[in-house]
Amino acid sequence: MRELVLTVGEEDDGALARHFLRRHGLSARVINGLKQTAGLTRGEEILRTVDRVYTGDVIRIKIEERSSITGEFAITPNPALYAEIVYEDDDVLVFNKPSDMPVHPSLSHAEDTLANLYSARYPGSAFHALYRLDKNTSGLCVCAKNRYCAFVLAENIRKTYYAVVDGTVTEPGTIDAPIGRCGDSIIKREVRLDGQRAVTHYKPIANVNGRTLFEITLETGRTHQIRVHFAHIGFPLCGDEMYGGDCSEIRRQALHCGKIEFTSPVSKEQIGLSVPLPEDIRALLLPSETP
Repeated sequence: MRELVLTVGEEDDGALARHFLRRHGLSARVINGLKQTAGLTRGEEILRTVDRVYTGDVIRIKIEERSSITGEFAITPNPALYAEIVYEDDDVLVFNKPSDMPVHPSLSHAEDTLANLYSARYPGSAFHALYRLDKNTSGLCVCAKNRYCAFVLAENIRKTYYAVVDGTVTEPGTIDAPIGRCGDSIIKREVRLDGQRAVTHYKPIANVNGRTLFEITLETGRTHQIRVHFAHIGFPLCGDEMYGGDCSEIRRQALHCGKIEFTSPVSKEQIGLSVPLPEDIRALLLPSETP
């Protein structure tokens, strides 16, 4: 259980409790849960969401986490799994996810995911990954420890990705091309006129060994967005078999979430984290040996 303490300011004097809570980042779902669990109090008394709050009131919010299910799949704790923990506080946990580890369970990955690892660390706690990295994409993955922080942080994490392609690119650019499903495939995507708008900004930061290392930021978050966009402009990611990348020197797409920034939902502290490129991606950028 996470307890939050909020003090009513002059700007909220006389407001309904539910409006006060919404302005402070609580979702309607969390507020409804507070009503069911008597998790909202003022002083020693239960505060109803239809009650008014006044300047100086100290409001205590107890948020319970009662579910260990994500989507259709129950999460089985698996303490044998490992991913480096880069940051942790009372509300947020940030993993450096290795490649070959899915984020969420599925029919083919029931017990080898980041969710299974999280469940082993926090038995019985709900798993709130705030964005999805593809199974073979490595890097920083932010998990909220409660529903309040999941709601507040969901659209407020700034991510920077790094990718390697064959070929030399020297100028930065933007790819603004809609993405949709490729034919009848459930997984594969493509650029298509009837797709959803997708915008990718890229900047080449190294040209080594006939390859380019890019720093990438996204305006949108479509499935496989970076992979699809770079294949669309003729530079599929190294190792990306699905989208035409050369797999001779790396066994997965050369894509890594290397930096994130966010504001802590409770302390309001600015958090910035980074992790280096993993070894298999770094190896692509080593200078060719001279015979």
